[in-house]
Amino acid sequence: MGINPELVGRVFPANQSYQVGREKIREFAQATKATSPAHFDVQAAKELGYSDVVAPPTFAIIVAQRADAQLIADPASGIDFSRVVHADQRFTHHRPIVAGDELVAELHVDQVREMGAGAMITTRAEIATVDGEKVATTISSLLVRAED
Repeated sequence: MGINPELVGRVFPANQSYQVGREKIREFAQATKATSPAHFDVQAAKELGYSDVVAPPTFAIIVAQRADAQLIADPASGIDFSRVVHADQRFTHHRPIVAGDELVAELHVDQVREMGAGAMITTRAEIATVDGEKVATTISSLLVRAED
């Protein structure tokens, strides 16, 4: 089964929320070699005007990938995850992510483009607080390789 071209325009609603914790931010910052003290120290973050430690910009990928998982797990998508290559990721931040945020993501399938026997799928995750405040928009492109 190939990638379902009728995915374009489909919206996967936000499901479980993600509680952003201080330790998760610190672990992510350390793993990605983000060195700002505001990622690790509450006082340093507050001195910069944040309410708590602030996440590195790419931290939004954690929430976005939870949304992408809905698409990949949907049998109607035709996506075999063992054949997926992450081709591109872009972030637009509407405000920083800080410890204490409770976030959800709504996933939009914006494009399915055939590429030889495979396909490129472009999705957009709209990340917001559970109260509806926009936090980030991520654009992801997944290349699904054809079967050998």
